[in-house]
Amino acid sequence: MGTRRHDPERRSRIVDAALDVIAEVGVAGASHRRIADRADVPLGSMTYHFDGMDDLLRQAFTRFAEAGVARLQARLGAAGDQEASAAVVDLLHDGVGAGSRRDLVLLCELHTLAARRPVFREITRSWTAGSRRELERHFTREQARRLDALLEGLTVQRAVDTDPPDREFTREAVARITDG
Repeated sequence: MGTRRHDPERRSRIVDAALDVIAEVGVAGASHRRIADRADVPLGSMTYHFDGMDDLLRQAFTRFAEAGVARLQARLGAAGDQEASAAVVDLLHDGVGAGSRRDLVLLCELHTLAARRPVFREITRSWTAGSRRELERHFTREQARRLDALLEGLTVQRAVDTDPPDREFTREAVARITDG
């Protein structure tokens, strides 16, 4: 019997590979084989590390959502209350909502999966709760809820619209939410 190769990062590579594959071919096109090939691991690693595709998808999208909240936290955490509105605009155009095309597609894939399958809604709920918690550091609870909805909606528009709203549109929308 051959020696088992020690690979402590294998599970993490598989999760990252799953996100890459989903970004390329969607959840519907993702397979254990395709993900194992991308992660450069034996196909058997998929069942060793995960209890099936749903388990892998949950872990991959959880990692993706946690990274999104961390980006929001980093940007808003560095902003004072006077700079928070500008930080929200920057997040959409330079950060969380402006992310790579890969991230925009992953966000849409996650929301579609969550809309169809309740088990994945907890990931989006957790992401929303984390986003609102960070926004509430600078804004009222109601403003945070509205800003979160604005970020979500404009992010989706950036993913699918050929002429998405520009920075001035976003700045004005944030001002309307936070000033009244």
